[in-house]
Amino acid sequence: MLTSRTFLKRTRAGAVVKVVREHYLREDIPCGAAHCRLCPPRPADTPVAASLQARPGGAASSLCPGPHYLLPDTNLLLHQIDILEDPVIKNVIVLQTVLQEVRNRSAPVYKRIRDVIQTPEKHFYSFTNEHHRETYVEQKQGETSNDRNDRAIRVAVKWYNDHLKKIEDEENIQVIFLTNDKINKEKALEEGITAYTCEEYIKSLTANPDLLDRLACVSDEGKEIESGKIIFPEHIPLSKLQQGIKSGIYLQGTYRASRDNYLEATVWVHGDAEENKEIIIQGLKHLNRAVHEDIVAVELLAKDEWVAPSSVVLQDDGQNEDDIEKEEEKASILKTSVNKDMLRPTGRIVGIIKRNWRPFCGMLSKSQIKEARRHLFTPADRRIPRIRIETRQADTLEGQRIIVAIDGWPRNSRYPNGHFVKNLGSAGDKETETEVLLLEHDVPHQPFSQGVLKFLPKMPWSITEQDMKYREDLRHLCVCSVDPPGCTDIDDALHCREVENGNIEVGVHIADVSHFIRPGNALDEESAKRGTTVYLCEKRIDMVPELLSSNLCSLRSNVDRLAFSCIWEMNHKAEILKTRFTKSIINSKASLTYAEAQMRIDSASMNDDITTSLRGLNKLAKILKKKRIDNGALTLSSPEVRFHMDSETHDPIDLQTKELKETNSMVEEFMLLANVSVAQKIYDEFPEFALLRKHPAPPPSNYDILVKAAKSKNLEIKTDSAKALAESLDKAESPAFPYLNTLLRILATRCMMQAVYFCSGMDNDFHHYGLASPIYTHFTSPIRRYADIIVHRLLAVAIGADSTYPDLLDKHKLADMCKNLNYRHKMAQYAQRASVAFHTQLFFKSKGVVNEDAYILFVRKNAVVVLIPKYGLEGTVFFEEKGKPTPRLDYNNEVPSLTVEDTTLHVFDKVKVNVTLDASNIQHQKIRMVLVEPKILGNDVPADLPTEINSKNEPEKKKKKLQK
Repeated sequence: MLTSRTFLKRTRAGAVVKVVREHYLREDIPCGAAHCRLCPPRPADTPVAASLQARPGGAASSLCPGPHYLLPDTNLLLHQIDILEDPVIKNVIVLQTVLQEVRNRSAPVYKRIRDVIQTPEKHFYSFTNEHHRETYVEQKQGETSNDRNDRAIRVAVKWYNDHLKKIEDEENIQVIFLTNDKINKEKALEEGITAYTCEEYIKSLTANPDLLDRLACVSDEGKEIESGKIIFPEHIPLSKLQQGIKSGIYLQGTYRASRDNYLEATVWVHGDAEENKEIIIQGLKHLNRAVHEDIVAVELLAKDEWVAPSSVVLQDDGQNEDDIEKEEEKASILKTSVNKDMLRPTGRIVGIIKRNWRPFCGMLSKSQIKEARRHLFTPADRRIPRIRIETRQADTLEGQRIIVAIDGWPRNSRYPNGHFVKNLGSAGDKETETEVLLLEHDVPHQPFSQGVLKFLPKMPWSITEQDMKYREDLRHLCVCSVDPPGCTDIDDALHCREVENGNIEVGVHIADVSHFIRPGNALDEESAKRGTTVYLCEKRIDMVPELLSSNLCSLRSNVDRLAFSCIWEMNHKAEILKTRFTKSIINSKASLTYAEAQMRIDSASMNDDITTSLRGLNKLAKILKKKRIDNGALTLSSPEVRFHMDSETHDPIDLQTKELKETNSMVEEFMLLANVSVAQKIYDEFPEFALLRKHPAPPPSNYDILVKAAKSKNLEIKTDSAKALAESLDKAESPAFPYLNTLLRILATRCMMQAVYFCSGMDNDFHHYGLASPIYTHFTSPIRRYADIIVHRLLAVAIGADSTYPDLLDKHKLADMCKNLNYRHKMAQYAQRASVAFHTQLFFKSKGVVNEDAYILFVRKNAVVVLIPKYGLEGTVFFEEKGKPTPRLDYNNEVPSLTVEDTTLHVFDKVKVNVTLDASNIQHQKIRMVLVEPKILGNDVPADLPTEINSKNEPEKKKKKLQK
């Protein structure tokens, strides 16, 4: 059956056209109940799991003891998704009307409900009511689309109940309508439909009282502080905000809360305007209920109200949550008298354009009131405010890491309201803390879904004739791979041989991941979302399923593998004479570690093909590296650590800095060369659509700290170009202090900007500062980086080995993808640092108190930042502490130096520090360091002075790392 709507529409040119919309209605859409005799049989390929149980199981309800299915409306699904995801809730009908509304209003909730529908044991069924003849409803004249949708939901509930009555069975199955909309519920009851609010139904599940904690506080009525006193100004409605932003009254930007001061934040204004790029917000009322990463509207204050960024550290202890006067008193501390030059544009939040709330990890701060149900939750991220939740299991949750979601923030509540989502486990437990750091750094780490896994090749897999169509057979070549020990995701392999004309042929062979991951399918979308593999200290979160990462794509030895090869013909001076790219099939003759490859190169007795190939590669790599450095490429340093784990407990038992061998450099040189060659090829072929990687030159002010530090040791560092910097770093040697050059290179790394992916058609600065290369991309690690998969696809089209697809040649989509990849890479870096910090804490927990040699890296006004080379560990030694007399401090920014009492400390001074683990705050454990030598009066060890490990969570802005 067909229904159609006709309406007139005026085109841009002014003509009037008639538009006819056709809507097909069917009678053969099944109700979803298993073994329903009234519905037509389902297609053979429909999984039986995607249906409602014939005898509904699940939790017993005191309100409706008989068998029943649940049917929620849109708002209930949007707000109570945590309840619906609980294993207790089964047999739920999700209407097409509801799904479409959810899709339009919240992409994350839509994805979550789709995942639940695809989970067999949940028995959620998606019913296409908009195309069923008996459940489709026309919009009445004068009826809003919202009211029409509410009516469509009620019609579907009624139809279901009538339909299920016709199934002659011993016991009738009822459909219960769940809605928190008062009017909708009243109308449903008038129409004879059984309807309950979510709270009523959940309270009726007497065997599952814990579910009540997961209820979202949808209505703010009765949930606020009893005093009812208005604390915050009202938020301006969105429509008025948009008008205000258009007319320039308000500015739109991203809200960034401060980690050190809960009464201060900055808003990064969107757009290209140079002035007022960063606006300071100070004080509770001006912050006006914004949460870190929200998109907000700001009103600039008059210039005489502008303030300077405060240097005060203020943590919200939550002691006097309703004493707003106290908060205002604290806010006045921020406004210290400052130099006029330090004043910055200052504003106040007038409204929220888009909330960016996510589920937050943290711990319960249990209320002191006996048997209280309302408690404060303290997030692990110091930039997030405390959240008030209701729970009946506070005793159980104390000392646990839990997840909480924010539901709303009323004007008369000091803190936002939220609800308990999940208990992750005991604080300090290794599994729990790993889960926390993955969640807090937004690393997608759930197991791959069945929808993704079904796109993997069927096993046993072998190379077919079709696979060979556009490939060269290179199995005869002596190819080998060189990787860290224990590496199973082998992306790259190399070969080197002399050709007849006396030149050398060198090949870089990269796993052909794009052969297995086809554009646009679920496996491709999941890999694009993850963006990168994340390597933690003892865990790897794969970007692609293990069948690909550790097996079919991994270039293991003595098996045939599909590859993408970049082959050069070079002379003995490592000058490239010819370059060609081809899809290939290879058979690696050896999977070596860096140490094994080094041993072969150095061994006088080994002269087999693999060793000869490695020696040829190493010889050329040294020439390539010299050329690169002569060209101005930087050789920087960052202390990387490797943990030695106990084989049974998996606790760290030793901590060492990683040692780099010649072979590390050998592999790196050819990977860099392949990346540059491929970048040039895809840019020549697709000047608008090439995915490239650039590394911006740092602003000159970034180098101040490096120049001053070198000057204090009578050394000169030139920073006018990368070449000048590289050369002056090479010259900055001190025979009496061999470690000085490493310290300078570590400091130089801190001055760098972050390298980023970008689309060539959206940018005109391609230069890679650190590598001194005019163009660069990532091609060599497609198993662990999604950017490389896109580059492979572009290269395959460029050489005619694969076909293109629309999204590949859409520069706006490519630019959006680069944005996600840059975000994922940054978060992966922070997660890795947090993992190192956590394992370092475990190491010192078992090690106890130790005294170690260290070097001063930075001098601050009241502290020094030191590096312990033995562990590659960085920490801050503070000279001020609560409740203890403050020593006399004299900070000299020019030298830079800090005089504590009568002892002067300079950058790069060698000191001895006492290292312990401070576990007094279980949520924010930290390494404490105290100065042992030189001895400072009144500073007896073991003193109880605080320190922070600098790899904890995000680095400070100044520590922008170079990542090639």
